[in-house]
Amino acid sequence: MNDLVRQAQVMQNKMAKLQADMGDRTVEASAGGGMVKVSVNGRQEMKSISIDPQVIGDIEMLQDLIVSAVNEANRIAKADMDREVAHLTGGIHLPGMF
Repeated sequence: MNDLVRQAQVMQNKMAKLQADMGDRTVEASAGGGMVKVSVNGRQEMKSISIDPQVIGDIEMLQDLIVSAVNEANRIAKADMDREVAHLTGGIHLPGMF
């Protein structure tokens, strides 16, 4: 039983380190052929946005491109986290983990 508790603590420490490491990673995504680019970190917080001046005149298109780019960047960040967690856990899905 003590060995199981120790293994759980080791896994918990590894998960905490993974969360911290992934939170510091940045991923970028774009929409509209690169007209809007966003960067998000592993906590899925948007860190930066770049907008091509050509799309500023069309507010509806600009709004759609921003939403699309942010959603894609968040999807990439989540997929990266899921892949790292699967690697850490040996592919075992642990309830309550991401």
